[in-house]
Amino acid sequence: MADLWVGNVDDNTSDDEIREFLIKYGFPSFDEIERYSGTGTRPAVMLIFHDTTPDALRGLQSRIHNMFWKDRTIVVQVMPERDES
Repeated sequence: MADLWVGNVDDNTSDDEIREFLIKYGFPSFDEIERYSGTGTRPAVMLIFHDTTPDALRGLQSRIHNMFWKDRTIVVQVMPERDES
């Protein structure tokens, strides 16, 4: 399992738009999405991939990190693995 943080995503961006954007740049389809409003100026999403490794996401991260998408520069980070115990 791997988690991908995508920051500065417009709140009005649908799950399907995010999925299509990622797939366009070679990412697998995510299994879950969590939305974070923060202070409202830089909302973010956490994308959870059940059958993908963090290393696989790291290999793709540079394709979209700091990309200008939907009038915003997005910030992308692969999160450390969760301890499921």
